[in-house]
Amino acid sequence: MLTYKTQASLLLAALLLAAAGCKIPVMTQRNENRSIPDRFAHPAVPDRTSAAALPWQTFFNDSNLVALIDTAVKNNQELNITMQEISLARNDVHLRQAPLRPVVGARIGAGLDKPGRYTSQGAGDASTEIEPGKPVPDPLADFGISLYANWEIDIWKKLRNAKKAALARYLATVEGKNFVLTNLIAEVARTYYELLALDNQLAVVQQTIALQQNALKIVRIQKEAARTTELAVQKFQAEVQRSLSLEFEVRQKITEAENTLNLLLGRYPQAIKRNSTGFLQETLPVTHTGLPAMLLSNRPDIRKAELELSAAKLDVKIARAEFYPSLGITAALGVQAFKPSYLVKLPESMLYSMAGDLAAPLVNRAAIKAEFYNANARQVQAMYNYERTILAAYLEVSTQLAKIANLKESYGFRSEQVAALDRSTAISNALFRSARADYLEVLMTQRDALEAKLELIETKKDQLLAVTNVYRDLGGGWK
Repeated sequence: MLTYKTQASLLLAALLLAAAGCKIPVMTQRNENRSIPDRFAHPAVPDRTSAAALPWQTFFNDSNLVALIDTAVKNNQELNITMQEISLARNDVHLRQAPLRPVVGARIGAGLDKPGRYTSQGAGDASTEIEPGKPVPDPLADFGISLYANWEIDIWKKLRNAKKAALARYLATVEGKNFVLTNLIAEVARTYYELLALDNQLAVVQQTIALQQNALKIVRIQKEAARTTELAVQKFQAEVQRSLSLEFEVRQKITEAENTLNLLLGRYPQAIKRNSTGFLQETLPVTHTGLPAMLLSNRPDIRKAELELSAAKLDVKIARAEFYPSLGITAALGVQAFKPSYLVKLPESMLYSMAGDLAAPLVNRAAIKAEFYNANARQVQAMYNYERTILAAYLEVSTQLAKIANLKESYGFRSEQVAALDRSTAISNALFRSARADYLEVLMTQRDALEAKLELIETKKDQLLAVTNVYRDLGGGWK
């Protein structure tokens, strides 16, 4: 016949198994869509090599730019902040790994117990001899030295999944750092090219001012010779003042670009070493696009989103495991006595214990359900974020490739426009000196030539920025 304790143990086990068999919320899950088009619209022929495989030291052929990027990689504060996030995530992996192993500790204790004489314990101690002829001391001291251990058996892989999720998030922070690095390199290159473009625009404005001031001298001479009017003089004077104002606007933009670049480099304002000559003849870096599927492995933000999705899926498993019973084991081994000298008397002073407990939630599981639903919702969010990241990456590359193709055509036409306006400026100046052209024709031709040259420089800058953006969007720079 079963004893009372055995019956109670069986009843408890039955209740726990019943709790484990209670209906658990169903996980809502859809497999993420990893499909991506087979090729980009530009170039027309698929390219199986990707510029993302090139290190930035090789991709950029300007030695001054390479030196600036190297400084930014070492000093940029945002990148250094991201490195600390990696350290935090690495520590979290160790934190999640600790519960997988038993917790073992040592304990040394001393105490004093004085029960009341008219209590069951006090009456019992008074009538008990701790040794022949020696009653139990009153008060009773207690000295002990012991080792203890606690360990939760990971039956449902809850702890192991928590460690895997932490590891995935650690790897995601590494990819996040790579994404910051890729963007940093592209931002330094973009700001550098903007600075070169502004230098060339400033040179064009200054050349135009010299041309306009020379024309102003001529019109003043013509006015003294009664070959033109004061109106022409004032029109030329106004045009010179307009160009002088434009010069200082460009100078301000140069200062802002230099400060932006110094911020990226993590230093206070100082001169930016650069060579602005030959900007319009700058050779565009070659951008092999590779196949779109390569984005999945080259883009750090896609890899980061994928790892975050993996961690979110593990979180759902962890939350689901909370519905199941947990098994814990505790143990202790040591010596205990009412006198320190008795601690070495074995086996009388020896103590040991071992216990296992199986625990599961039975009533009021609302908090566990809420956490499960939250984990499930976060997993769905991570899935959509992963899909959106892939889509955005493909569209970014496609946009920049189309931009490169269109800017190439636009640059050709603008170059022809500038050449034609340069010829028109020379012709109009010659005709004006011989009084065969109106001063308004000279003014409009000079203004059109200035605007065309500034737009040509802007188009060249946009070409360099588009190539830089493609390199970034393909996932280049972090390897």
